[in-house]
Amino acid sequence: MNPRSEVVAETFLEDELARHLVARLDHVPATLAVRDAVCNTHGRVTVRGLVGSARALMAAWLHRSTARTVVYLVPHGDAFEEARDDLEYFLGRGALLAFPEPDQLPYDPISPHPGITAQRLETLARLAGDEAGSGVVLATIRGVQQRVPDPARLRRSIVSLRVGHDYDPRVLMERLVLLGYERLPEVEAVGQFARRGGILDIYPVGVADPLRLEFDGDTVSSLRRFDAGTQRSIEQLAHASVLPRHEVVVEPGELSEVATRLGSAATGKAGGDAGPLSLDGLERFAARVDPHRGCFADYLPSDALLLMDDPGGLLKRLEELEQAIERGFEHARPQYPLVSPPDELFVPAASVRSWLEQRPGCDWASPIGEHPAEPARETLFVDCRPAEPIQRSIDRLRTHLAELGAQQMEAVILCDNAGQRDRLAELLGETPATLGVGLIASGFTLPAAGLSLLTDHEIFARYRRRRRRLKRTGGLSLAELAALRVGDFVVHEDHGIGTYRGLRRLTLNGQETDCLEIAYAESDRLFLPVHQLSLVSRYAAEEGARPTVHRLGSLAWQKTKARAKKAIHDLADDLIRAYATRRALPGHAFKPDTVWQRELEASFPYEETPDQQAAIEDVKQDMEAARPMDRLICGDVGYGKTEVAVRAAFKAVQDGKQAAVLVPTTILAQQHGLTFRERLADFPVTVEVLSRFRTGAES
Repeated sequence: MNPRSEVVAETFLEDELARHLVARLDHVPATLAVRDAVCNTHGRVTVRGLVGSARALMAAWLHRSTARTVVYLVPHGDAFEEARDDLEYFLGRGALLAFPEPDQLPYDPISPHPGITAQRLETLARLAGDEAGSGVVLATIRGVQQRVPDPARLRRSIVSLRVGHDYDPRVLMERLVLLGYERLPEVEAVGQFARRGGILDIYPVGVADPLRLEFDGDTVSSLRRFDAGTQRSIEQLAHASVLPRHEVVVEPGELSEVATRLGSAATGKAGGDAGPLSLDGLERFAARVDPHRGCFADYLPSDALLLMDDPGGLLKRLEELEQAIERGFEHARPQYPLVSPPDELFVPAASVRSWLEQRPGCDWASPIGEHPAEPARETLFVDCRPAEPIQRSIDRLRTHLAELGAQQMEAVILCDNAGQRDRLAELLGETPATLGVGLIASGFTLPAAGLSLLTDHEIFARYRRRRRRLKRTGGLSLAELAALRVGDFVVHEDHGIGTYRGLRRLTLNGQETDCLEIAYAESDRLFLPVHQLSLVSRYAAEEGARPTVHRLGSLAWQKTKARAKKAIHDLADDLIRAYATRRALPGHAFKPDTVWQRELEASFPYEETPDQQAAIEDVKQDMEAARPMDRLICGDVGYGKTEVAVRAAFKAVQDGKQAAVLVPTTILAQQHGLTFRERLADFPVTVEVLSRFRTGAES
């Protein structure tokens, strides 16, 4: 039985407070006028006045109130990430369809990050699934300009796997080859598969861990996620989907045609080498491999709405991309004659501009200023104001909330996490405001909706926490590779320390591939394709150290790793004995946190990282225990170790103790002194610096 192609639906919980905030626009005359203008005139209108995250709120409301698919075009970079956080809160993850732009330049010799490819394909698959009013599609100009697979072909390409269903393993492997996956003895990275007897391992794009299928004949008896390093199972699954490795679709029977078009000797042998379909940077040849290219607009229902944030900036970006695409093509063509021409990989700028002008919807424009579109276009105004600046003052916040209550305005404060929400609730005490948890870029006030939305990161003037969207795969990043110099030492996970000799372009599987050349002893050489950078890291040691370099295949590296493991075990045994001895000694137990302690922590101008928060809590537990504290806090420069020390020192001072911070240099003493004075300025605490800059009398 051939594997069926479908998208496995996911279920997401909705935030009731977010749903309530979106519903506040139901009875606002200005927002109703915007909806009526868009839906009744089938044209475009300009909307002025919306500020900050109110734009995403309006986009979410238009989707909810019209039950239509909404395309929300925003500038690339931080603007995209901020809009994504906003929409993810107001709509929930289930109704947000992120369509990020590739993270490489047009005609780059490398493929986009697999996570970005997966997000784009997942969004296209949902749009192609004929779901009415799928949600809000968040995209950029570059994202929608790049051509994509034809909708019908993409639907047929997705492989759905379910426990208890029958799949011919040979046919399934053929499908994986056509999806661009590469067969290896073991899966190590995204885009690979391996078969051993009745077990088939697949590492699909868009997932954190590979999949393991166990067959009983042709029936899938088990499906689970597993750790590629330890081979241990993580989670049993009932179903899973496998997306193409690239935004390129090849259907059964087409592989020989692809090989012919590329001038390759690749064949369609089942389960064999993936040939040109596993090539890193395949996107440059997409139209040669998949001539049935479509565009983003092909996936949209006829009644979809288009919203543009900063339309003038988006059109300028379109012009810049047009020039960058042409430059990339002219640079790539001499080295790669088979690269597809620009109009086969990207929708022409004139066509994109025409689509933007004709699709019904809204343009978010600044409250004042000229709009680049037709002057006769209808313009509507929504009274929306930035959130009141609080400037880290709890008293000022209480006063502002009281004023909002007197004006019959609903005040909502969104905090980055539950811990900050609880901390702020303690600081405010009795308050008319509603406190919730949600990540949005900025607050705003909508007088007609009777709503004022504030964020704790603006209240306390701290940087807003960002979600980490893409998982770092380990090894060298492209930026670190670019910084490597010939002669630098690098470490290969399996072969050990070698000397970097630069990049070489080699022909592998009939295709030119960029490889790292790593030199080992006695003229041994290792050529590593750039898509396997995760296996290599930069050698780190004290300045001037020269490590021993051995031959490829020797046992020296394995013995070195074994000795390191034994040394770690011996050190652990010594530490356990020392800790056991210290634990038996008595110590001073500090009191639990006070109100001042919570005020100090609430005034921290940045979002604590998870590791930083864990270190702070561990230090507090140590201080409150009746035993000597013995804890080492490790972290790179700028990762927040000083803040851990500030809070621990302040906790000690509140218990009637003095606290000393020892540092290695005079300059560092001055810097830490300034930091401690700034952080503790609002409390009756004396901070002094003792160094060679102080006189004997001052000391």
